[in-house]
Amino acid sequence: MDTDRWMRAVVTLGALLASAALWWPADAAAARVKEIASVQGVRANQLVGYGLVVGLDGTGEQNAVTAQSLSALLQSLGVTLPAGVVPQGRNSAAVMVTAELPAFAQPGQTIDIAVSSMGNAKSLRGGTLVMTPLRGADGEIYAIAQGNLIVGGAGASAGGSKVQINHLSAGRIPGGATVERSVPTPLYEGDRLQLDLKANDYSTARAVADAINAAKGEGTAVPVDGRTVSVQMPPAGITRVNFMADIENLPVALERPAARVVLNPRTGSVVMNEAVTIGACAVAHGALAVTISSTPVVSQPNPLGQGQTVAGEKADIAITQQGGALVQLAAGTQLTDVVRALNALGATPQDLLAILQAMKAAGALNAELDVL
Repeated sequence: MDTDRWMRAVVTLGALLASAALWWPADAAAARVKEIASVQGVRANQLVGYGLVVGLDGTGEQNAVTAQSLSALLQSLGVTLPAGVVPQGRNSAAVMVTAELPAFAQPGQTIDIAVSSMGNAKSLRGGTLVMTPLRGADGEIYAIAQGNLIVGGAGASAGGSKVQINHLSAGRIPGGATVERSVPTPLYEGDRLQLDLKANDYSTARAVADAINAAKGEGTAVPVDGRTVSVQMPPAGITRVNFMADIENLPVALERPAARVVLNPRTGSVVMNEAVTIGACAVAHGALAVTISSTPVVSQPNPLGQGQTVAGEKADIAITQQGGALVQLAAGTQLTDVVRALNALGATPQDLLAILQAMKAAGALNAELDVL
């Protein structure tokens, strides 16, 4: 009998331990190295170029810039215009071409480009971008763009009426540029590589270094500061690619983030993370409305009098104040309680901006305020 009772106790304890992961709160979240860090120098580079879009159905532009660009294009193709002749037509438009050159992009590969009108062209729909060199910040040519535009919109106008869907003065060309030059990366340079964390956090830097050292050996990774981890690399070659493939998928236990509240006064958006808490405080919220109405008033003199008719205005001013509720919040309140209490005040998102700033000034909000 005692043996049966002991076995039942063991089974019950095992079931509780097995289900603990479902109900026990986790202290830290897990992420992979690739999601919280990037390799220094391995990044995209912006490219830009000036070009012409031709073949428009009368929706282009007529100005000096476009005419001069057409003349220069024709001269580069061996066509010389007579003196004083300026090409005119609404079937072309001057455009700005932008693109991102991905890391490790090699000559011959293609990248997507965005084409945007620089003048008063009505639409780029149906147009073709003429060969346009794309330059980097150093002024060198890294890609050549050309192709037919895809414009995600439509429009029509007649008799002074106009209907338009989406934007017509910008479009894209998938694979519209061919890479002509690659950008060197530090992956094969030196014996150490630097990982840059996406957020400044000493605990995260230490956790990334610990995860790499546990997988590749002690001393492989060293946290330099709260945003940088230095990694010892193997000899150059395919082994470095395999090494990076291994460490970028290593799981990292993230600590609880710093408490932060993000405010956007333009849109009235308020975003708080889970670490936001408040101290003991009392918050009151009331609305004050001032209404001013104006009524025309005319003063008419007597029929036999010598006076003049005078027009004036009578202004009525009324002030309405709604009763504000006083809500007391306990110290250490979690995010859900903070939101519930603020909703009980009947505050709008715009009101929350002022309330949260006042709570921060009073020392009751345990979080950093970021205003976008």
